[in-house]
Amino acid sequence: MKISHLVTAFLTCLTLAQPVAAQQSGTPLQGDLLTGWQQADGRRVAAIRLRMAPGWKTYWRSPGDAGIPPEFDWSGSDNLADVAITWPAPKVFYQAGVNSIGYAREVILPLTLTPRRADQPVDLDVEIDLGVCSDICLPQTVKLNALLDSTSQKPMPAIAAAFAARPYSGADAGLKRATCRLHPTAQGLSIETRLTLPPTGGKETVVIEPGTAGLWMSATESERRGDTLISTGDLIAENGRAFALDRSNIRITVIGLKHSVEIKGCTPA
Repeated sequence: MKISHLVTAFLTCLTLAQPVAAQQSGTPLQGDLLTGWQQADGRRVAAIRLRMAPGWKTYWRSPGDAGIPPEFDWSGSDNLADVAITWPAPKVFYQAGVNSIGYAREVILPLTLTPRRADQPVDLDVEIDLGVCSDICLPQTVKLNALLDSTSQKPMPAIAAAFAARPYSGADAGLKRATCRLHPTAQGLSIETRLTLPPTGGKETVVIEPGTAGLWMSATESERRGDTLISTGDLIAENGRAFALDRSNIRITVIGLKHSVEIKGCTPA
């Protein structure tokens, strides 16, 4: 989808926006925080749980042809130095020739939190701007807060299951090789990735994330030739200027019917 089309769709959604509180009823989205446990190294594990009404979905960090990627604001938190989000493997939804990537009904996003002071509780405060879609798409805002003060090191089953639902690593999935070839275009770069990887089941969707701020990545066209999965797409700088790309920062996710695989970095072809 062209950038102009995405902007038009987003502005249309903004006119329908309705901020939603975690406890509010009668909305397509509800959210809460699972307070989790403390790790031996002092970091804390918690999770954001999002529940959608039947027929509604929300989006992955890279939402596909149409969708609104979630944005997280942790600035209201106290005693928080860093947040790492673990994303469970998403699903691909096809509608009217357009694909979107995300989650239906419920998703739990595990959080690994690094406190500034390991011996003190973390007052976790997050504001999430995200989209939910059914026949229409609604931007939503969810505000969540919880005091994480437990010293228990016993994992919470729901969060542990969400960790386990993340994509396989390349090594676990049998990846033999990951290469990427870059070609200049009038607007930026085209990228072709080749993965020597056993099939992940059914139609495979490949998402390429450049790992560099300020770059827009198109959806990819993919085909499989035996154990080689070939994908192509275009990269454009949002400011229209020339840019360099670090191959080691590129993240490639293959979403299949049986499982998904996440690959960090690729070598020159």
